Amino acid sequence: MTMASHLAELVEKHQALERSIEEEMARPYADNVRVSDMKKKKLRLKEEIERIRSDGHSIH
Repeated sequence: MTMASHLAELVEKHQALERSIEEEMARPYADNVRVSDMKKKKLRLKEEIERIRSDGHSIH
């Protein structure tokens, strides 16, 4: 797997988590523990994405 494809996969996962969080929050009785877990995963993905980009492996 190239660095560019790895980065694209991470971005896709980050976006999917964002959608899942929005869907869960839209529910009348959102599971706050689940939302919290998803937000933590999303943050870890964001940090990894930023680390890769800052290392000069950006695919811009």
